[in-house]
Amino acid sequence: MASTSDIRNGLCIRYNNDIYKIIEFLHVKPGKGPAFVRTKMKSVTTGKVLDNTFSAGHKIEDVRVETHKFQYLYNDGEFYHFMNEADYTQIRLLEAALDNPGLMKEGEVVTILINTEDSMPLSVDLPASVILEVTSTEPGIKGNTATNATKPATVETGAEINVPLFINEGDKIKVDTAKGAYKERVKE
Repeated sequence: MASTSDIRNGLCIRYNNDIYKIIEFLHVKPGKGPAFVRTKMKSVTTGKVLDNTFSAGHKIEDVRVETHKFQYLYNDGEFYHFMNEADYTQIRLLEAALDNPGLMKEGEVVTILINTEDSMPLSVDLPASVILEVTSTEPGIKGNTATNATKPATVETGAEINVPLFINEGDKIKVDTAKGAYKERVKE
């Protein structure tokens, strides 16, 4: 058993007969009344995001997890297939277990959280950012850059991301995987 002081990003807890992963949390100590922890949790089975508030000192049941490095192999339409880099065993996961599947390209190394009780994979953590090539986008209009204007662009994985007007087809861009947003253009 853990308490609210142990809450951190990535912690997996058992709540309402389901396993949730903490996405965001905030310890709040108001001027009047007891302290509490405001959390945003994602169900690892359904992918549903839930906002919840725990009072300070509240006991929570944490789930013991192990992290393993897996290589993303391919998507067959229904399942995403991964291979363990240590022993070459393969697993497959539904799309609900992935946070941003559109940003994964084949061969990408990801971290998978596995429940130690039943050896079931809980969630997939992508690297903080990935480098992807822009496959299609509208050409930017010259002189239209006075503001932070953006345009939609499709990257090599098929995901659509808003990028600045100066990005062209064939450019490589760095994408923040947590937000699915453009970070910067990568020079070769």
